[in-house]
Amino acid sequence: MIEYRDSHVFSSDELRRLFLSVGWSSGHFPDKLVISMKNFSTVYSAWDDGRLVGMVCAMDDGIMNAYVHYLLVDPAYQNMTIGRTLVDMIKRRYSDYLRIVVVAYDDELHFYEACGFEKADGASPMFITSLWT
Repeated sequence: MIEYRDSHVFSSDELRRLFLSVGWSSGHFPDKLVISMKNFSTVYSAWDDGRLVGMVCAMDDGIMNAYVHYLLVDPAYQNMTIGRTLVDMIKRRYSDYLRIVVVAYDDELHFYEACGFEKADGASPMFITSLWT
């Protein structure tokens, strides 16, 4: 049974394993991830018998805009509604906000559209990054 938590505290090993399970280079910087989790406005996580299997993290301006920065689910746990549940938790948390934004990879657009997000016309995400995924 999946347990959902509202917590900003994770070990570097938990974060390394989860982020690398989905091939995200952020997992190579687990000590930085530990700190970043503490700094996000909102962090919800999914656990299976003490194992971190998914999470969503968001930043917000306190009243109007929330930005979903991370949504990831261990591939062994995908297609079990964990991602959808985490997004629903974010939508409830920010239900009074005017905008919830996510930058989605093109191959994940269908998931986010099914969660109620719409692709913006005439807008593209832009980055300055040294991460490769």
